[in-house]
Amino acid sequence: MKTSSKLNQSRRSITALAIGYGALFLLILWGAYTNNLPLNLLAKIPYYDKIGHVVLYATASYLGHRVSNRRHFKGIRSLPIFPVLFGLAMTAEEIVQGLSPYRTLDSLDLVCSLSGVLLGYRLAQSGHPER
Repeated sequence: MKTSSKLNQSRRSITALAIGYGALFLLILWGAYTNNLPLNLLAKIPYYDKIGHVVLYATASYLGHRVSNRRHFKGIRSLPIFPVLFGLAMTAEEIVQGLSPYRTLDSLDLVCSLSGVLLGYRLAQSGHPER
């Protein structure tokens, strides 16, 4: 009984973190598309843009995969549902950046973002049996 209670509490905590992070993520996207990011502060960090892509997308992928209970598509290759869908949406968003006056389409950003998605998935899956 205690184990079930701890699992439920852990699940609620991850869900709350994911909701909060989702709101922060959307706020950052809004800031980027409206040119309201604190670029003068961020520019003090070397490669902040590339690091940001990895960290932001890894965190989202990790939390999303955990909230989705580490579910995978069934089939020949068992692919993780949230990281795959998030990766596709993120790729589309990166392509749309080329239409924004404040953003640019950057293939290295895309690589960093996809690396972040993969890293977040691997971290969420670690210690959990592969499917």
